[in-house]
Amino acid sequence: MPIKQSPLLCELHAHTTWSDGTHTLRELVDLYGQSGFDVLAVTDHATPFDGVRPERFPDYLEAIETERERAARLYDLLVVPGLELTYDDPDPLVAGHAVAVGLRSYVELGEGLEPALCAARAHGAALVAAHPYLPGEAAVAPRGTGAFGAEPERWAPLVDRFELFNRTALFSWVADRGLPFVACGDFHELDHLGGWKTLIPCWKHERAVVEYLRSTRPVYLVRLDAPAATLPRAA
Repeated sequence: MPIKQSPLLCELHAHTTWSDGTHTLRELVDLYGQSGFDVLAVTDHATPFDGVRPERFPDYLEAIETERERAARLYDLLVVPGLELTYDDPDPLVAGHAVAVGLRSYVELGEGLEPALCAARAHGAALVAAHPYLPGEAAVAPRGTGAFGAEPERWAPLVDRFELFNRTALFSWVADRGLPFVACGDFHELDHLGGWKTLIPCWKHERAVVEYLRSTRPVYLVRLDAPAATLPRAA
């Protein structure tokens, strides 16, 4: 008799004080654990100049591993390491960010976004095109990331999913083109806990989540209410 998996409530895009988030890694784990999430991907920024740099990456992974054990014990929360591959450019049609879920080897961005995506995929990560603005939107958006929207036929083979929702912002062109999608919180501060999230029907193991995201199988979306303006007490 077939066994159907219960969908996992996932946050696939979240930042801490390792880059530009306002919460420490431990605070982030407590927040999502006490909010009932099943999966939390920690995806701090990696850029050619700052964020999680190569020399800090081993310590970053070690810190995530420590919290991974605590999260599983206290909250039955699966914590997955990752990075947001952050390639900015004065030309928004060149700039693009991609969330690499399950990335355990550092990826440089000095040679550009495309080589970084290829390297991250070779290392086994699932890749999500983050806040993929259309060209006209990217020129005035807070994050001028218009590369994916400008040339989707170029980038679609290089990533696994596109953010259909980033918090509550809808990128409807992703659905119009029938591209595989997810919804992410792009968490930086407490107000970002609400909004659209992804439900994935798979086993609660890192490899199972990553492999599901790398497939074309369907995910499900849910909108959560905005949280109360207090941080859960650390456990």
